[in-house]
Amino acid sequence: MPSYGTGEAAPRTPTAAPAPEMAAEERALLDGGPAHGTLLRVRDRPAVVQVTYPCRTEDGSAPFRVDALYVYRRDPRVHHEPLRYGYDHASP
Repeated sequence: MPSYGTGEAAPRTPTAAPAPEMAAEERALLDGGPAHGTLLRVRDRPAVVQVTYPCRTEDGSAPFRVDALYVYRRDPRVHHEPLRYGYDHASP
């Protein structure tokens, strides 16, 4: 029998935490730009997708990597598969 007024709580039975639900992947289509027509899978409908393309440096011994960056933004009017991401000309 629990004791009331002593500040002691009855012991609890441990329970497993529910597993987080995984968002389903959806197909997406890149429209315009250098990756035009590429189909990919996205999760959680990201607003922006970045596409990179490796660039060759003239000095092959450079300690870094140079990539060209292309940005695609999700078309909010498309609510079914394939989602559509349009090339953003103004983004770096």
